[in-house]
Amino acid sequence: MRVLATLDGIVVDPRAPLFRADDLGVLRGDGIFETVLVVQRQPREMGPHLDRLERSARLMQMTLPERASWERAAQAVIDAWPWDEHPEMGLKLVCTRGIDEGDGTPSGFAMGQEVGPETRRKRAEGVEVVTLDRGYSTDLMERAPWLLLSAKTLSYAVNMAALREAEARGADEVVFTSTEGTVLEGPTSSVVLAEGRKLLTTPPASGVLRGTTQGALFRAAEAAGWQTEVVNFPTSALFEADGVWLASSIRRITRVRAVDGTAVKVDGALDEEIVGLYESNY
Repeated sequence: MRVLATLDGIVVDPRAPLFRADDLGVLRGDGIFETVLVVQRQPREMGPHLDRLERSARLMQMTLPERASWERAAQAVIDAWPWDEHPEMGLKLVCTRGIDEGDGTPSGFAMGQEVGPETRRKRAEGVEVVTLDRGYSTDLMERAPWLLLSAKTLSYAVNMAALREAEARGADEVVFTSTEGTVLEGPTSSVVLAEGRKLLTTPPASGVLRGTTQGALFRAAEAAGWQTEVVNFPTSALFEADGVWLASSIRRITRVRAVDGTAVKVDGALDEEIVGLYESNY
């Protein structure tokens, strides 16, 4: 199930061609995107997602269509979605640099997709992860900003290759690590730990994407009296923590059951509390 809208708010056939073959998003993955969870017509964290889209555009030195056009396209998809049949939707906002040797006019669209059974399984059962070396140091973003480490670009070939490697090893997901052995992020998620009544996640300055779902969780946790900390931590912390989760827009808050084949702490009551904190935002 897909619903597609252009930035002028017109719903078009998702099966019909939309981009030119010489679009730089097709040729080079030269573009950015966001994925927003929409539940019963209500988008979650739309503002933070659009903020992050704008930040990615600045890092990419791209011209980005005005925010109102993204809001218009998103609303067109939401209005056209069959909510009685599919109460949840993943809403993708995609922007490319435009055509090769063009005038710099970007291309963009909004597309809704149903949340699949594999995502629902991971939410319900939790996941097993493997740690994979991302191949860079935590200070690389500061030293080499042109590598776009904290931009959400269309160039996801490495991320998808990592997930295939996890599957080959009998796991569900990946946690990337730095060359120093610190935890970075998942290919499509933020990593969150609990130590007592404190939640931790990796700082964006380490080259990870600023998490919208993680941010929503921390906002609710702080309001409920939890401490939160954005700090680097070693891989060993995954085994020492009172709980480990992957936070992402579509999978929401997903508990980690095992890391590299070794079980980690899974407290059902704590998991229910953490998921409840996130859901309390909505």
